[in-house]
Amino acid sequence: MKITDDILYIGVQDRDIRLFERQYPTPYGMAYNSYLILDEKVAVMDTADLRMHDEWKAGLAAALDGRQPDYLVMHHMEPDHSALAMEMLEHFPNLKIVASQKAIQMLPQFFEGVQLEGRTIAVKEGDTLSLGTHTLRFLMAPMVHWPEVMVSYDEESKTLFSADAFGSFGTLDQQEDDWACEARRYYFNICGKYGAPVQTLLKKAGTLEIERICPLHGPVIVSNKEDATVKSEAKDKAVSTAFEGIGERYIADDKPVGYYLGLYDIWSRYEAEKQGVFVGYASIHGGTKAVAEHVAQLLRDRGVKVCLMDLTEEEVSFAVEDAFAYGRAVFAASSYDAGLFPPMHNLLHHLQIKGWQKKRVALIENGSWAPSAGKVMREMLGAMKDVEIIEPMVTIRSRMKSTDKEALEALVTELMK
Repeated sequence: MKITDDILYIGVQDRDIRLFERQYPTPYGMAYNSYLILDEKVAVMDTADLRMHDEWKAGLAAALDGRQPDYLVMHHMEPDHSALAMEMLEHFPNLKIVASQKAIQMLPQFFEGVQLEGRTIAVKEGDTLSLGTHTLRFLMAPMVHWPEVMVSYDEESKTLFSADAFGSFGTLDQQEDDWACEARRYYFNICGKYGAPVQTLLKKAGTLEIERICPLHGPVIVSNKEDATVKSEAKDKAVSTAFEGIGERYIADDKPVGYYLGLYDIWSRYEAEKQGVFVGYASIHGGTKAVAEHVAQLLRDRGVKVCLMDLTEEEVSFAVEDAFAYGRAVFAASSYDAGLFPPMHNLLHHLQIKGWQKKRVALIENGSWAPSAGKVMREMLGAMKDVEIIEPMVTIRSRMKSTDKEALEALVTELMK
């Protein structure tokens, strides 16, 4: 598929994967994006995951149409993007790998016995590589979200090859209608801890005139969708089958590039993207659930948007996404084994390691004889940055009573101040 006349999409669609990185559900599958720049010199922009070996090789061969690649630009060493790099070196004897110095140092960790002498070009901040008409400028992006990451900017087409930044879950033909939904879940679960490095990258991107963003996962972001060429240029049956039905879905929502940059700015500054309250609850026998539903209704009665989530039913990466999106939260949990019911503990643990911050939180614990959930929630939230716990915490004894409702009303009033 053409992105421009001489930039081709050669990525692959993994429709069978169920857990990305063995932990994140992928109900819409996963795209491993790769690109080809055809110029006087030919550059392959990243490879793909080993599980998609045959499909990717067929797509590359069809797109090359007999030409030999000169460069393999490796933006990120994670195996879902680099697994076929050594096969490329073996198959194309004149090919050179272009990557950051750190990435080149890491190559032997993934490929034992690899012979790299004379086969690599280490680039640093601001270095350029001329392909002919196209010139790639390299920008280092350490810890977005590995230390060796870089991005590249094609000065001719004004295209940013953004590595994992601006990526999302889902194959290109099975995307959510709203790009931000799966992109937000991807960002906070993959890159959430690294807000400061993302801010550094955004400042660099702010100096560029960007017409399109080509990430390593998810749709290409195009400033003007009507100007994008979306026809499949498949050369053989294998590639035609791989791209069947994708059509325009490889392009994200019809919004300007600034919209996506703006969301990344909000996310990486840990600001509230949405007005409202995230209410997450973990209930064993239904008592805590009833309390959470009552609190959600109190908020709705005040005109507040509520995201109510049962943590025993919802997979944690979806809860992480929504907890980050809102500036306020209510956590309601049962006590369990003199501690905290595990589904709530799991969420708070994930929020802590992903850098959750700048929030106001109300706590509700439930315990039939020795309430303990609140103490654990306080301890876990206390380890997080800029998390204000609203006082007083409400303690429920087994089931919500009329006196509890008064305390919950007061808690909601304090939360919304």
